[in-house]
Amino acid sequence: MAEQYDLVVIGGGPGGYAAAIRAAQLKLKVACVEKRPNKALGGTCLNVGCIPSKALLDSSEMYETTLHKLARHGIKVGSVALDLDAMLKRKDKVVSDLTGGVAGLFKKYKVTPVYGAGKLLGGGKVEVTAADGSKSVLEAKNILLVPGSESVELPFLKFDGKFIGSSTDALNYNPVPK
Repeated sequence: MAEQYDLVVIGGGPGGYAAAIRAAQLKLKVACVEKRPNKALGGTCLNVGCIPSKALLDSSEMYETTLHKLARHGIKVGSVALDLDAMLKRKDKVVSDLTGGVAGLFKKYKVTPVYGAGKLLGGGKVEVTAADGSKSVLEAKNILLVPGSESVELPFLKFDGKFIGSSTDALNYNPVPK
């Protein structure tokens, strides 16, 4: 028998997790299906989009300010060097803290995270295929689809992570491409 919910949200990104939390605050029994294999809620935005990009941008702006702007304010610094490993670790920590915060809110409001790819079966049923290939079925009075976004390869220009990369790849290049 399938697990019963008032609401199943398919998509754990900003729209999905916010809807799931709000519905749970309104005393509905809620499950949120997230397909990311690393079990990190928050979708593209928190994991490989907006948030990590802004974290790296913030670090890059600090570097640029130190390198080019402090002297005109009468602030002298010695040799300035870029530590890309430290920047990437900071970015990863920012992402981890925020996705952990979403997981904490799920726990607080009793939203059930279900990890895997959701598929509508009809009749209020959602099939979830986990990363290991196992399948489960959820039943709900209401289903909310919040699919989010993902980088798309061109058929003639495949991502290789080195010369041709997605926005996700760009957040992890080390060393910095020239």
